[in-house]
Order: sequence, then C-alpha cells, then structure tokens
Amino acid sequence: MIVNSLSLCYHNKLILAPMVRVGTLPMRLLALDYGADIVYCEELIDLKMLQCKRVVNEALSTVDFVAPDDRVVFRTCEREQSRVVFQMGTSDAERALAVARLVENDVAGIDVNMGCPKEYSTKGGMGAALLSDPDKIEKILSTLVKGTQRPVTCKIRILPSLEDTLSLVKRIERTGIAAIAVHGRKREERPQHPVSCEAIKAVAETLSIPVIANGGSHDHIQGYLDIEDFRQATAASSVMVARAAMWNPSIFLKEGPRPLEEVMQKYIRYAVQYDNHYTNTKYCLCQMLREQLESPQGRLLHAAQSSQEICEAFGLGAFYEETTRELDARRAKLLARSPEEVEEPAEDTSGIIKMAVKFDRRAYSPQITPKMCLLEWCRREKLAQPVYETVQRPLDRLFCSVVTVAEQKYQSTLWDKSKKLAEQAAAIVCLRSQGLPEGRLREEGPSLHKRKREAPDQDTGDPRAQEPVMPGELCKKPFLALASGKESPLEGW
Repeated sequence: MIVNSLSLCYHNKLILAPMVRVGTLPMRLLALDYGADIVYCEELIDLKMLQCKRVVNEALSTVDFVAPDDRVVFRTCEREQSRVVFQMGTSDAERALAVARLVENDVAGIDVNMGCPKEYSTKGGMGAALLSDPDKIEKILSTLVKGTQRPVTCKIRILPSLEDTLSLVKRIERTGIAAIAVHGRKREERPQHPVSCEAIKAVAETLSIPVIANGGSHDHIQGYLDIEDFRQATAASSVMVARAAMWNPSIFLKEGPRPLEEVMQKYIRYAVQYDNHYTNTKYCLCQMLREQLESPQGRLLHAAQSSQEICEAFGLGAFYEETTRELDARRAKLLARSPEEVEEPAEDTSGIIKMAVKFDRRAYSPQITPKMCLLEWCRREKLAQPVYETVQRPLDRLFCSVVTVAEQKYQSTLWDKSKKLAEQAAAIVCLRSQGLPEGRLREEGPSLHKRKREAPDQDTGDPRAQEPVMPGELCKKPFLALASGKESPLEGW
C-alpha cells in the first residue's frame, strides 16, 4: 500500500486520538465507519518497531509489522491507508526517522508523542519528558520533516506557564510540521483536572498551522454537537477525541450515537475478521461497558478467555465459526496456490497422510491434548513413541510438523503460529486417520493416565510462549511425559 501524496489535511477534522491498547485496527475502522476523518494508532515505541519485519498478510488483506517473537505490533489495511496516522514514542531523531521510513508506505501521516505523562513513556525520555528538552524536540521533528514522505505532526501538553507553552509551539512550528495537537492539561494533571480551553486557544491564535484540540472528553464532549462546541471554545482547526470515543465510537455520528450493544457487536466483528488478539478485544469492550460490567453480559465478557467466548457472550457464536472457517480456508487456498513458497519438512513427502486441520485448545478437555492421546495409544499398542519433525518457514515464520508413527508419516497442510501447535495438528491427523479419539470435549474414548501438561501446551496462539526455532531448522524429538506448570497471563496490547 502506498499513499502517493502529502495531502492529508488537518483542517476541520474529527480525529480519533491515539490511545494505548485501544487504537488498534478494529477500533480505528469502527471510528471511520462512524464518521471520524482521521484515526491515530496507539503509541508504538521506536525500539520495538525497529525490530519488526513488514509482512503482507494475504489471508487478512492487511500489512503487519511483526516482532521477532511473532507478535503483530502494528496491523493496518487498505481501508484506512489514506487516513491513519502512525504515532511513535521516541527520544532519538535517527531512530524516529528509521521507524518513519519503515511504515511510511502504509500510513497517511507520522506523529510523535510528546504529551503522554505515563511512566512507560517518560522513563525513556519519550512522551511528556520531551517537553523539557526543546532542542531534542526540534531535532526529532526537523529530521522527520526532511526525511519522510508523509506529513509530520506531534502531540503535546501545555507547560506550567502560557509564555513557555507559546515559545515552545512557535519553535515546533518552525520545524515544518503539518499540524500540532494540544492536550489542554499540564504534564502532572489527569482527566479529573479541568482542561484549559484558553491555553489551546492561545496556541491556535499564535500559530499558522492547524491546531488540534484534545482533552475535552471529561468536561465538554458528551455527544457530537459538543465536539463542535469544544472546537469553537478553543479556536482550534480540528478536534481529537479520546475517552469519549473509547466509550462509544459512534460519537462521531452527526445523527447521534448508536446503541452500545450495536456498536460493540460491530467492533467484535472487525476484531474477528482481522484476527485481533482476544485480550485486546476484551479490554476495549470493557471500556465501552463501563458501569455495565456487573451486568450478566458484563460478567460473561469478564469470564471470556478467547475470541470465541467473547463472540458467544454477545450472540455472535455462529459468526465466529463461519469467519474462522473462511479464514482457515483462505489460508489453505493461498498455500495451495503458491507451492513454490511453501517449504515442506525436509523429508520425502511421498506417502505422507495429510489433512487441513488445526489444534484449538478450547475444543479439548483441560488436561488432554492430541499428542497425549497419540502417545497413550502408541504405548497400548507397544509402538515406538511418536517422533515429530518441525520446520519454520522463513517467509512468514509459521510452523509445520510431520509426526511419524509405525513408520507412517502424518502432516497438517495448515501452517501454524508455534511449533507446539503444529505438532498438535500433526497428532490430530494421525489420530483421525486411525479413527482414534483425540481428546475433544464430549468425545467418548478410553481414559488417559492423568498427567499434567506443560505450560506451553496451553498456548492458543500467543507467539510469546513459543519455543525458539531457527528458520528452516528441523526439530526431531520424541513426545515425552509432560511436566506441570501454570499458564502465564497474556499482556494486553
């Protein structure tokens, strides 16, 4: 995706603010649906982005920036390419430029966070910490303006004195940036403190570039008409809405907000369609429910431990099943269409029994996995332990495994996010081809000796729990008895 101009306009715009854990792709698309003109992604740290590889995800029709641990740090799509602004956290001009050049063909603008007061941003000299170092601000912005193809902006907070604030914004304007967003609170102030419309207005009257007013959700913005009132009170060119949009993204609608249930269902659909991690989906929905978290639906959401369970809590179980089937079929079709890009395990593939299957932890009993069932069956039949051979494909860092049982090889044709998941899929192929139980819920079959699983086998796709495997490396090992362990809670996005 390439945006071919610097023409992103910041005059008279409704803008979704950058919000940590909120500004991921589903929320950005939802805000666009409801009338936002520009959407900012959540602040992403320069050092983290510079470790990422740009990957075209044909199955989802997205562009993904993927970390070495296979976690998607930033995902975008063609629908938003002309209206999404990438916000970075940085304290170094050269790193900032490197990140801008990494993402500039997939976004409409580049923004530097100079207003976040939270420790995770300021401890590295980023966010609001930059406000005390105007020289560094000037160097970062000047470097970006000269070195990137996209319009550059920044987002600041006001300083303790109006005089210092105006001095700083004049210096920022001279760097050549396209616009500046001003949060009308000081670094130490929080949402319960009143926003200073007067300070934002003074900045707007001082500068010739567009000024974007921010910080009005608590005191001013309860509905669409309030956005225009806030713009007029601050004399700003545009308004950036954060928490009011997080609570209900349809606040951007001229006709008035849509019912929350409708909004949440639409958000969930985007989250499933774009394979959003369930912890992020759950977090955003909790922000929307707010005081309704103790309702029956809120309790179901709180208890949900997967995207499927979230969908079921909102009456979208059938949608989840249909969408995941379509995505799996699309991935399988892509692999079949491009055999030259598919690196099979380094073995003679003739005679391998193959099926298009994946291992979904939610579909199996808590203490049973297909690998356990296969091992138990081999022991009863006095066969050698199953041997798994697993490779990682450099193209997209996915895994495929072949299991050998009684000199017969079995393999799933669907590549997976981790080595463990790929091995489980291979075991499923073997069990199903033999007509054996695989441990699925409500499946009747011989009982297993009770053995606890090791923590990684609880993995439902979180790449941070994967075992490192070098691209193309062949992993051979017998399936051993499993040790006990606890699943680490996933960090939110």
